[in-house]
Amino acid sequence: MRRYTLRQLDTFLEVARQLSVSRAAEVLHVTQPAVSMQIRQLEEIVGIALYEQVGRKIALTDAGLDFEAYAIGAVAQLKQLDDAMAQRRGLKKGRVTLAMVSTAKYFVPMLLVKFRKRFPDIEVSLQIHNRESIMQLLTRNEIDLVIMGRAPDTIDCVATAFATNPLGVISSPEHPLSRRRAAPLSILDEQQFVVRESGSGTRQAMERLFAENNIQPRIVMEMPSNETIKQAVMAGMGLSFLSLRTIRHELASGHLVLLDVAGLPLVRHWHITHLAAKRLSPAARQFKSFLIEEAGPLIKLWA
Repeated sequence: MRRYTLRQLDTFLEVARQLSVSRAAEVLHVTQPAVSMQIRQLEEIVGIALYEQVGRKIALTDAGLDFEAYAIGAVAQLKQLDDAMAQRRGLKKGRVTLAMVSTAKYFVPMLLVKFRKRFPDIEVSLQIHNRESIMQLLTRNEIDLVIMGRAPDTIDCVATAFATNPLGVISSPEHPLSRRRAAPLSILDEQQFVVRESGSGTRQAMERLFAENNIQPRIVMEMPSNETIKQAVMAGMGLSFLSLRTIRHELASGHLVLLDVAGLPLVRHWHITHLAAKRLSPAARQFKSFLIEEAGPLIKLWA
């Protein structure tokens, strides 16, 4: 049996995710030559090329794609081994791999600070992705816990609500609708909207609400960033539908206005999610319990 090291597998998988040696080196906090050396040694052990150069980029070979699938499974099994032994020892320390959708970045750092003060021996490794990438991480069992809005219905998961996620329609102070009071939802029909990208949880919530009420907005632009959308709305490009957790400071300063529309804000929830078959380590269980028991009131004060 060939002897692959865990470092080699971790390095290979990060390069496969980034398709860039330099970006993989940044994530792994090592030098580019160190990453290249690990990959070269791995290819020597395997006896076949796992990557190929395509112009200025790199791509996985067919063998590399096969190796990736098995490497993901192997690393996940080793993580479960660590978790199982930690459970035997009853330790409340260790490492938690946490992923979150981008909208959660407005309050998760604050929660991590609170958690670290309480449990300094638990390290939380954080990743930020869009909803589509989050679903892939869950499916491949590459993550312990996920913070997301709507729980996935195509994956066998356990999703527990821990905080509210109110969503509403915003405008610039100069927009004609900013001065309306108790307006019907129908007033949004045919209005120009700047929206999140297709597949995002915020976009899906907006589309469901509008479809249920026969509202057909005019989409003038899609953007993958809440911050860019806020700037576009302030500049007068149109309205937008966002989580109120992302716009507290802009509302307080008067740079944005929350429209007074019947049925809004639409209140959804943030969930802490993991695979149903996942055996959580004591550290992951501790973080999950912290969110469920304490995060809601903290978020209301913060965002």
